[in-house]
Amino acid sequence: MDYKEEQQNEIDALDSIYCGEMIISGSDPYYQFEIPVKSDEFDSVQHDIGLSCCLKFEYVEKYPDDPPIVEIEDVVGFEEQEDELKEYLIQQAQDNVGMVMIFTLVSAAQEWMNNYSDSEKQRKIDDDDKRREKEMEAELKRFEGTKVTVESFLRWKFNFEEDMGVLKKRNEEEKNKKLTGRELFMTDKSLNESDLKFLEEGDSVKVDESLFEEIDDLDIGDVGSSDDS
Repeated sequence: MDYKEEQQNEIDALDSIYCGEMIISGSDPYYQFEIPVKSDEFDSVQHDIGLSCCLKFEYVEKYPDDPPIVEIEDVVGFEEQEDELKEYLIQQAQDNVGMVMIFTLVSAAQEWMNNYSDSEKQRKIDDDDKRREKEMEAELKRFEGTKVTVESFLRWKFNFEEDMGVLKKRNEEEKNKKLTGRELFMTDKSLNESDLKFLEEGDSVKVDESLFEEIDDLDIGDVGSSDDS
């Protein structure tokens, strides 16, 4: 086989197929060239839509009986999966040894990119569906509330009253109920201090001494005897 002639014939065919897109960067000792590849929905303006890359090929001495050298550059949309595509293309090249294969490899790369793009779109749809489903479940739970049992209600009631200070006040009331009057008086300082406060607030307490003299003049015994009659 005349490898040089075989390679030249393929270059001429590729130049016709990818007219204006294929770039030949050298031919010594063997052809080096690159061909851009895009997924079907790729948008050159909005790069977040679709995938694209540039495939760089270099013939070897015994191409096509030996596979060409393949490199991937200018990746858009699948940067983390670049190695996966390269491995796929190397396997495709091995499967096509013995025949010219550049067009086959470019077509295989475009098919891989289309499949990956479709799977990513479906993954996003599935993620959105799961997110909406979780939001709906959360909304339903918010309306349904939590099922109340006797135990959960008592636990809630205890926590609520503790937070509101009700328990502390109730305990103090229970304690005060058991105290005697004297104990209550000694415990509640406000009762002990109320008279002092009254005296402090007033000017002075005046006592009419004549009232006590009139009491001495009363005949308490006579009053009692008159009542008996």
